[in-house]
Amino acid sequence: MNKFEKPELDELDYKLIEILSDDARLSNRKIATDLGVTEGTVRGRIKKLQQERLIAFTAVTSPDLQKDDKLAFIGIQADIDKVKDISSKVSKIPGITGVLITLGRFNILAICLFNELGQLHATASEQILAMPGVHHVETSIAVQTVKYNGRVVRITDEEHPLEI
Repeated sequence: MNKFEKPELDELDYKLIEILSDDARLSNRKIATDLGVTEGTVRGRIKKLQQERLIAFTAVTSPDLQKDDKLAFIGIQADIDKVKDISSKVSKIPGITGVLITLGRFNILAICLFNELGQLHATASEQILAMPGVHHVETSIAVQTVKYNGRVVRITDEEHPLEI
């Protein structure tokens, strides 16, 4: 599947995803019974969805679990021709939990957790701003989470990074 193609899923795939989104702990047997298919069909479909990186099973944690950590965002203005390279380098910085290439004021947005303000400052100023091709960084600190939905996330791993 090409990264720009919409995956070819049928009605059964969508029903499986919906059921697993509500409760990923359900047994394949229970799901199969509810959908009127065999357990092998459910197992095979789930395996295919996982292999195509359309679903994954993991514990989603709340930012509230990090007692001392604060959530922050670092907006980065970088040379257009260096965005991919800079994004890759930023993603390797400890404490950075997400890196997005964006349109708008900043062309890269880094999401991070930090314990002390000095740690955030060092990451933004001493590490990111020091990279060749970075012109400006701006930090924003989350003071309250109004809504957080961890159910829809981009599934990646070190062996299969997303390409842009």
